[in-house]
Formats: sequence, C-alpha cells, structure tokens
Amino acid sequence: MKLVVIALTGLAVSGCATVTRGTTAPVTVNSEPAGAQATTSLGLTCPSTPCTFEVSRKSEFVVSFSKPGYEPQQVPVATKLAGAGAAGMAGNILVGGIIGIGVDAATGATLEHFPNPVFVTLQPLGKPVSQSRRRAAPKPKRVAPAATPALEAPAS
Repeated sequence: MKLVVIALTGLAVSGCATVTRGTTAPVTVNSEPAGAQATTSLGLTCPSTPCTFEVSRKSEFVVSFSKPGYEPQQVPVATKLAGAGAAGMAGNILVGGIIGIGVDAATGATLEHFPNPVFVTLQPLGKPVSQSRRRAAPKPKRVAPAATPALEAPAS
C-alpha cells in the first residue's frame, strides 16, 4: 500500500511532459558555406558550423552567424507548444492534475524550438574594386587585312 501511495505522489508532483520529454532539447545550427561561427544570445558558442546546442525548452534566443568574407546574420529562435507537449498536458489532466500542469508550464517541457534546425545562407561581402586592382580595358586586337585575290590580266 505504501508503494502505491509513493508512486501516486510521485506522479502528482511531476509533470507528464517533464518526465517524458525533459526540460532541455537539442537545437542544430548550420550554414552555407559550413564553417561559420555561431553564437547564441544565451552565451553558447560553436566555433564551426554545423553543430548542436543543448538548450532549455523554454528559452527563446537569437543565433548570430559570422565568417570572414561574409555578411554576419542573425536568426531568432522562438518556442511553440509541441504536439508531444500537448499530449503530456493531457496526461497531466488524467494523472498529474494541477501540480503536473504547473510543473510542465514552469519547466517549459511542453515547448519546442522553431526553427530547428536553424539554417542560413551567408552572403559574400561586397568588396569594392581598388584602383590598383582594376583591369585596364582590353586593347583591341589588330587583325591583318584579308588577302585579296590577284587580278588577272585580261586575255587578249
């Protein structure tokens, strides 16, 4: 009997989504071309894409991409209610009750990040052409005049 009470108490104080999905999730970042540095507003850094960050499910953040010779870019990453998170909430209604719903809401276990994966196409920097590197206009090619056929003397 004690075991049943302990098991039911454990279910009541933990959220279903928290138990089944966890409170963190992997977020993959990638760029074209690969090899860009990716930094999040949460302080996580990846020296060379592609890579994956383990992030709290309830955290919204911005990923900044940089690579020498390319324009830097930023991508906001938001959260939304996940399908599996909604199923976990439904489980709370059946088993966990109000406490389970509160735990899932507080931990963000019902959420997922989007976009995930985060992908950017980096644009090359527009470098102005310096005076010393400008190419002179090509000189026109000299073409030898076509040979004209020799005129034959009129027959007498």
